[in-house]
Amino acid sequence: MTVTEPERLPGGRCGITNPMSPIPEFQQRQIERWCAKRVPPDLADEIRIECKRRGSAVTILERRAPWSSELGTEWTEQRVAQLRYDSDGGEWSVYWADRNGRWLPHPDVPQAKTPVALLAEIDRNPDGVFWG
Repeated sequence: MTVTEPERLPGGRCGITNPMSPIPEFQQRQIERWCAKRVPPDLADEIRIECKRRGSAVTILERRAPWSSELGTEWTEQRVAQLRYDSDGGEWSVYWADRNGRWLPHPDVPQAKTPVALLAEIDRNPDGVFWG
């Protein structure tokens, strides 16, 4: 079975659709490193945590290889969370996707000056909205 792998940028970087984004480069790299550390290297041909940046938002995705050849070669994609950067206030907020795919702000997670605290909250996932 041949698996068509999703496009990956060197170094596990996010797919960037707007290079003029107001997101500070250092903070973007923090998110990329967090994604790269989620899955052990020996499972990279089965599952990946990746991010896509668009404007001032970074969407975190879980991607899985097809588990059956009958499903084709396309990897499935599940949206995990979205981090949004407010350049005016210099703060980040975290959003979760509801069953209809709409992004909603997480009511129990305050805004933060860096994405690190929000990534820790995604890891912690106390109410199951990020990882199911």
